[in-house]
Amino acid sequence: MSEEPKQPEMNIGTAGHVDHGKSTIVQALTGVWPERHSEELRRGITIKLGYANAELRKCPKCPEDDPESYTTKKKCPKDGSETILLRKVSFVDCPGHDTLMATMLAGSTLMDAALLVIASNEPVPQPQTREHLVALKIMGVKQIIAVQTKIELVTDEEALKHYEAIVEYLSQELEEVPPVIPVSALHGVNLGYLIREMVRKFKPPERDPTLPPLMYVARSFDVNRPGTRPEKLKGGVLGGTIIQGQFKVGDEIEILPGLYQAGKYRPLKTEIISLRSENIDLEYARPGGLIGVGTRLDPALTKADYMVGNVVGLPGGLPPVWEYIDAKCVFLERVVGLKKEVRVKKPETGTLIELNVGTATVPAIVESRTSEDIYGLKLKIPVCAEIGQRMAVSMRISGRWRLVGYGFIQGGREYRY
Repeated sequence: MSEEPKQPEMNIGTAGHVDHGKSTIVQALTGVWPERHSEELRRGITIKLGYANAELRKCPKCPEDDPESYTTKKKCPKDGSETILLRKVSFVDCPGHDTLMATMLAGSTLMDAALLVIASNEPVPQPQTREHLVALKIMGVKQIIAVQTKIELVTDEEALKHYEAIVEYLSQELEEVPPVIPVSALHGVNLGYLIREMVRKFKPPERDPTLPPLMYVARSFDVNRPGTRPEKLKGGVLGGTIIQGQFKVGDEIEILPGLYQAGKYRPLKTEIISLRSENIDLEYARPGGLIGVGTRLDPALTKADYMVGNVVGLPGGLPPVWEYIDAKCVFLERVVGLKKEVRVKKPETGTLIELNVGTATVPAIVESRTSEDIYGLKLKIPVCAEIGQRMAVSMRISGRWRLVGYGFIQGGREYRY
């Protein structure tokens, strides 16, 4: 019998409007509330990227098409027999509030697939439903399932009309309407149908383990308790997703653009002393799931997500670090995420815009623009990125940053360390 995978094969994101039940869905599937931050627990909303792993399983004794035989538990809910593991996944839970769109865009760069969560007790689409779906398309997430949540709050007739409205909306926005699964996460209704569709619809992308390893840092932590004696301090932990290649314990790694100190960024080098996928220790880690990388870094450098936006690789094997980029930009016709329709005006020279490149959120000044929509952008924060890398573009509209388009890095001027 083959060994069960120690780390997830793919990342599945949750997207959608605030308070539509994204975190509740993740908890129902995994048994874990994905938000661990104290302010999230107090306010009851997602602020930072949440995460939780799950095993998608099936009872081998039940009929193939029986949705009740699909589960995340080791025992079949119908007859109690041992289930078989079909796929191990990691859920990336993104905030739905419009003020936290940058966090959602950072999360979307980590997704191989997504659940678009739409609550039954509100009209379709809500502003951040539109904004998150556009973000998924911009960031290249093509594997999508729509989840109609909170069906326990409406009548059967209202749920059916709402379902039809979701299908109508998605038919206008996507080339192919994805599966739409009505669920009640609170009561566990139809979760088997959702798991079955995830197994059928979501396929892990092909990986090339021979490529130079790269990881986007999405979280960073100081895991030491207050009052820990200096000789017992553990090094800082980087959390994120490996994009390509693989890391192993003992690797020397470089972190770019690195640490901001005395008005300059400087690269960081350290050693991997541990790799973890949730509570499982790994000797090596590959793409798939969210990985915790234990290092010898001073934990003061990694506390409170201070290292988010950095890229990790082997020394000499990382992409360039840019202070100025030329980018081919494509803009939407209208601003998504607003209740009223506002047309997008392309930024003029001198405009401050915001870029999301990997997990980095980068303010930039427009310094030039050609007739082919090649923009010269001076970055206020240097960014480590490949030529050709995709990025999201936001502008300040109605007092908040709004997603208005996307672009591809064409080249530029590298940062001088």
